[in-house]
Amino acid sequence: MNDSFGTRLRARLDKFGPLCVGIDPSPALLHAWGLDDSPAGLERFSRTVVDVVSDLAAVVKPQSAFYERWGSRGIAVLENMINDLREAGTLILLDVKRGDIGSTMAAYAEAYLDRGSPVAVDAITLSPYLGFGSLEGAITSALANDAGVFVLARTSNPEASRLQPLVADQVITGAAAANAGHAPFGPVGVVIGATVGSLELPLTDLNGPILAPGLGAQGASPADLARLFAPVRHAVLPSVSRAVLADPKRLRARTLRYRDECATHLTGAL
Repeated sequence: MNDSFGTRLRARLDKFGPLCVGIDPSPALLHAWGLDDSPAGLERFSRTVVDVVSDLAAVVKPQSAFYERWGSRGIAVLENMINDLREAGTLILLDVKRGDIGSTMAAYAEAYLDRGSPVAVDAITLSPYLGFGSLEGAITSALANDAGVFVLARTSNPEASRLQPLVADQVITGAAAANAGHAPFGPVGVVIGATVGSLELPLTDLNGPILAPGLGAQGASPADLARLFAPVRHAVLPSVSRAVLADPKRLRARTLRYRDECATHLTGAL
């Protein structure tokens, strides 16, 4: 990787349109596909999704927890899937939500962002609960490896509505400082749920991408995205999982539909 994460992300958004497809192989979803809840079922599910969406979506976002629950066998499936996505040229955002301090944060960064790691990806999600400064090691590693991070700011789950408004400004301010001077995006994105209803956050100063989960099964629509993020629509990366994964026979068609609708509302064209 020679281009920065922001450059690669902008290129993918311009080529494919604004959509991130989450790979969330829960036991219920595996059963709905007629697969066993096992490492073998996990691998078949993952390979099928990669084969279908890797050339349709700007970003693919595996949820690490569904692989971690199978221990080394699940991590092996995750590693193989990451390799498949790399070979396809797809931008990979691994949803791990790591957050710690000092050497532990540095170890997380080495695991996921260091180019020599077997599970190295383009970007990861981070939790700022220990303070935005605790993420410095991961941000430094992201810059050194032309990678990125997405920091939780206002997530789409209902429980977040009482706690996160108290700290979201600090997260965005910290991200904006880390992104200063970078183009077209800095290495630090934020996660803001598409279901939060309304925003009063300094997003125009962010200079980074906005991952917006909640599209589809959680109730948000492409039109909601355009309304919520109107001043920064160019930076929004909507994320959809269950709404496209529910039926393997309709996976491609649903991915294309969400991609096209998001493009229409966020950019005015595909």
